[in-house]
Amino acid sequence: MAGVKRQMSLGLSIANLGYHYAAWRHPDVPADGNMDVRHFLNCARIAERGKFDLIFLADSSAVRDLDNPGIARDMEHQIVKHEPLALLAAMSTATSRVGLTATASATYNEPFNLARAFATLDHLTKGRAGWNMVTGFSIDEARNFGREQVDSSDYRHERASEFVDVFNGLFDSWEDDALVRDRASGVFFDMARMHPPNHVGKHFKVRGPLDVGRPPQGHIPIFTAGSSDNAQDLAAAKADVVYGGQPSFETAKAYYDSVKGRLAKYGREPDDLKLMPGIMTFVGESLGEAQDKFGMMQELIHPRLGLGLLVVNNFPDYTGYDLDGPIPDLPTKSGRNSEFTEPLMKKARAENMTIRQLYEAVSGGFWHLGVVGTPKMVADLMEEWFVSGAADGFNVQAPCIPVDCEDFVNLVVPELQRRGLFRTEYEGPTLREHLGLKPAPNPHVGAAPLARTGS
Repeated sequence: MAGVKRQMSLGLSIANLGYHYAAWRHPDVPADGNMDVRHFLNCARIAERGKFDLIFLADSSAVRDLDNPGIARDMEHQIVKHEPLALLAAMSTATSRVGLTATASATYNEPFNLARAFATLDHLTKGRAGWNMVTGFSIDEARNFGREQVDSSDYRHERASEFVDVFNGLFDSWEDDALVRDRASGVFFDMARMHPPNHVGKHFKVRGPLDVGRPPQGHIPIFTAGSSDNAQDLAAAKADVVYGGQPSFETAKAYYDSVKGRLAKYGREPDDLKLMPGIMTFVGESLGEAQDKFGMMQELIHPRLGLGLLVVNNFPDYTGYDLDGPIPDLPTKSGRNSEFTEPLMKKARAENMTIRQLYEAVSGGFWHLGVVGTPKMVADLMEEWFVSGAADGFNVQAPCIPVDCEDFVNLVVPELQRRGLFRTEYEGPTLREHLGLKPAPNPHVGAAPLARTGS
């Protein structure tokens, strides 16, 4: 809107007890919180108090890498988790404004059951639901769905693209005023305003209609992530928000320009898609206080956990080597996060890091933006990325929950508000409005009525 100053979006990404791998060992973090709904209700209230656009729940339907003894999964708290849609329904009872975004796979679901679930969440929350669409890269997840290999990237993204078309088409099964509920005539819904999609495509055959009324938002905002060409094209064609993982301004700016540069090919404008990279912050009233918080968490990393983090991120297995000695000259592997592994390894060798210092860097979050500093320092960096075209907002990845997300809300949010970069009150009731997305009008308004047979 002309004359309205652009403001950043903020999401609170909740990884159970925090994004730091030793978060559950922090004395102020409930070690049993990932199974305790009261922990998540508290997180939801914190996010809403901070006027966040949304709460974000990442998910994968598997416990990964159990077959590799070099990875200390038994020491990681993120492995045990609730199903996100059900959990967000519970969290909605403690909030009234903040958006609620759940991860669900377009590879291991069908459009009808997922549209039904998200439409229900959107009705329950009066328009606050969001879907983080993933395509399933893990062999462990594939095995939970009867498969012995992961589908190719081309196949997964092609299927996901059609999945979104069916997903949104099912929401358009009903015009907004189709449920007339006319007591006098006895007509509950108007058949002329019902439009089954009757979709027949390469991957799906779905008749419809959806047995849930059209969601309050019309279409649920869709989030994606990924740096591959397939992932970026899918985001440019279908997504409303991209959750990025970029550790530096230069890489974030290049990614931002690459994704935004693809929008025109799909008939979309730059403002039709928001990029929200992850940011992990250790914030203190002074720099020394912030550094002490960071240092305490690094000391809680058990060596076996630290060595496992290197293995899972395609660094060599340094088991048996002196942790405080130089990094041995062993080759890295290719795989997920490889684009971040090589730069960190070069940095580690240039700075003569030890093995311990290397796994501490990985645990601190080597694939996204990490900041240790005062509220001003954190806000300065966020403002630079925001005004210079590297981000439209950020997903806050609190190292320890609830302590670090409370620090962010209490210390950083007021600084962003003082600068006019972030809202002081919610502008509207829905997630689409929080994100500044265009309305999703029903394409069937004014369409021909459904053909009928019989009397």
